[in-house]
Amino acid sequence: MDLGISGRKALVCASSKGLGRACAISLAREGVSLTLVARGAEALEQTAAEIRASAGVEVATVIADVTTGEGRSAVLAACPQPDILVTNAGGPKPGDFRNWDRDTWIAALDANMLTPIALIQATVDGMIARRFGRIINITSAAVKAPIDILGLSNGARAGLTGFVAGLARTTVVHNVTINNLLPGPFETDRLKETAAQWAAKRGKSIDEVIAERRAGNPAHRLGDPAEFGDACAYLCSAQAGFITGQNLLLDGGHYPGTF
Repeated sequence: MDLGISGRKALVCASSKGLGRACAISLAREGVSLTLVARGAEALEQTAAEIRASAGVEVATVIADVTTGEGRSAVLAACPQPDILVTNAGGPKPGDFRNWDRDTWIAALDANMLTPIALIQATVDGMIARRFGRIINITSAAVKAPIDILGLSNGARAGLTGFVAGLARTTVVHNVTINNLLPGPFETDRLKETAAQWAAKRGKSIDEVIAERRAGNPAHRLGDPAEFGDACAYLCSAQAGFITGQNLLLDGGHYPGTF
């Protein structure tokens, strides 16, 4: 299936590893040129080189912390008019809310709510003027089913979700859609970090905790980041212009609700 986005430009945040990287790979396969952003130079340049070699598309890199004003300025200078925006930032550390002060909360909000909003604010009007835009926010399955030790993520990402729900209904008339992808348990460094917290609380090894997560999922496995990347690419497609303001949960069936 030709997704109709060859030649488009995408800005993909936190794209050197994990789910952001997977989204970049899937978009490149569709002929989308990329601006990749991450804090770590080595992993970022390695990812960019691999994508150039495999997909043959133009790939620019920006080494920056997109959660800061300076970082966003650098990113937007490198890619001021993206057709596709994928917002993403590492989730806040798990823990007990009793230990979080105001600065901890503000850092979580900056990374996982206010930064995506700022990037949308900087790019959405250009998309509207060009009558094409696809904005994807990588949030979390915790938006649907909160996880106790991920309270910072639960709160910040739920705030972003509420903001997007209103805005997405005003931009779709201009062929600019805004949707959220909610990852459940995928094989990423983030999952291992969370597993380490659970392991410490339960007196088990990290491998035991991860094995339990596999066994406890209806799919009896963890997600492959490539699956996530392809879901992102579809939501960015020409064919997805009638999908907006949605929260697509990718969790192997773990969430038990009907809605």
